[in-house]
Amino acid sequence: MEPKRTKYSEIARLLRAEIASGKYGETGRLPSEARLVKRFGVSRPTVARALRTLEAESLLVRRAGVGSFLQAGDGGAGSAAPSRLLALLVPDLGNTEIFQLICGEIAGLARVHDYSLVWGGSGQQRLEPNLSLQHAEQLCRQYIERRVSGVFFCPFEFLPGYEDVNRRIAVMLRDAGIQVVLLDRDFTPHPSRSDFDLVSIDNVAGGFLLAEHLIKLGCKRPAFVVCEHSAPSVNARIVGVREALARHRLEGAPDWVRIGTPTNAKFVRSLVAGRPWDAFICANDHTAALLLRALEQENRRVPEDVRVVGFDDVNYATFLRVELTTIHQPCRDIAITAFRAMLDRLAEPTLPARSLLVSPRLVVRESCGAYLAAKPG
Repeated sequence: MEPKRTKYSEIARLLRAEIASGKYGETGRLPSEARLVKRFGVSRPTVARALRTLEAESLLVRRAGVGSFLQAGDGGAGSAAPSRLLALLVPDLGNTEIFQLICGEIAGLARVHDYSLVWGGSGQQRLEPNLSLQHAEQLCRQYIERRVSGVFFCPFEFLPGYEDVNRRIAVMLRDAGIQVVLLDRDFTPHPSRSDFDLVSIDNVAGGFLLAEHLIKLGCKRPAFVVCEHSAPSVNARIVGVREALARHRLEGAPDWVRIGTPTNAKFVRSLVAGRPWDAFICANDHTAALLLRALEQENRRVPEDVRVVGFDDVNYATFLRVELTTIHQPCRDIAITAFRAMLDRLAEPTLPARSLLVSPRLVVRESCGAYLAAKPG
């Protein structure tokens, strides 16, 4: 559950973000207390406490009878023009094809718009293949010290308590006046939303497309296979599958969402025992690839005995023994949308949090049985 903010701390946060964005850079003068009272609809003591908070942080100086001004010299975040420096915070970036593509596109857009982009802890563009939680927090502190203007953050997954971990990182950046745009997934369980901008594929629509495609091919008992502690985006895909089942008046078994890993032989045997399922919808292509291999070891043919589909459309989806039906991730579209969201956020830090969803596309290959069903007889 998101901690409740006091009114004065929320006002301080918004003003801090505006200072970091350079909004008051030309005159260095903030609105009067009376104007802030009217703007935020709070009492004068509440506004005064927010301003005292920023004064204690050396962001501004309050002059009795005159007003509040940005702190001059090196101590003030607003003493210089806003930086043209953006950064990436993407766990496992070096090992995840989708994020390599998205972040590569963001790097190109940054160059076009005259921004520098930090990949990892140095000023060089480089990959951080195994970003640990401790390293991520170190990077946050480095980004704060370097006065980065904005961070594209892909929250951690597969961690117990990932919501608290990710929120701590995002709030640390935001409280320093750094704008945050979430990539691919939120850290709050679906359908709830955090108060950060999110840019991702429409996961509900993607899950719906996969399930409806299988249903049209004659499947009536699909199961959804997902690893433990997966991101909230996977929950959204499950919602899409459930919607397709409901629309076609199919009742899934009580345990149709199967949580486990296909590298666990006991888990795989539980999937195929009695053959209750006619299709497996996997949370992502990696899970689907592992499941294809495991099913082969259990002497289950795909798609003849059971159909398998994934989500992401990574390159190896076409290199598997049975080419994988999946949902295509439009990486360039996601990158363009995310960069545009960051520019909007930098220009107007007080915008309400937005969810910007890119439409998915179904890619039909052999594993779903579409071509098998098309054969005569």
